[in-house]
Amino acid sequence: MILSILLSIILIGLGVIHFYWVLGGKFGIEASLPTKESGERVLNPKKIDTAIVGIGLTAFGIFYVLKSELFEYNLPVWIMKYGSWIIPIIFIFRAIGEFKYVGFFKSIKKTDFGKLDTKLFSPLCLIIGIFGIIIQLMK
Repeated sequence: MILSILLSIILIGLGVIHFYWVLGGKFGIEASLPTKESGERVLNPKKIDTAIVGIGLTAFGIFYVLKSELFEYNLPVWIMKYGSWIIPIIFIFRAIGEFKYVGFFKSIKKTDFGKLDTKLFSPLCLIIGIFGIIIQLMK
């Protein structure tokens, strides 16, 4: 139950950050986007893209609130069954990365994003994935 609540706080918090950016907030957005060594952004997400990520992260957070059983609300069994594996797998894949700009095995490491990804983003994704698997195996 504690891990589920911790995951829900982390995921909803990440969702809130994305909504902050959608609403025009600037703090942290530059450092959160991968760049080439020249400083050129690899991704230029539109507000709708950022909103979709925010909705997804918030939905994942709500999923873990429901998984904690703090509230009586039953989603269809298949959502709980498959979601319990799909969510951690998404974050483990994110931690592994795409081997160039993102993840533990990226080749571009010396950019501001690359440094933050190594120290914060990828480890956080790995922790989210591991916690999700632990939660699933404990049930």
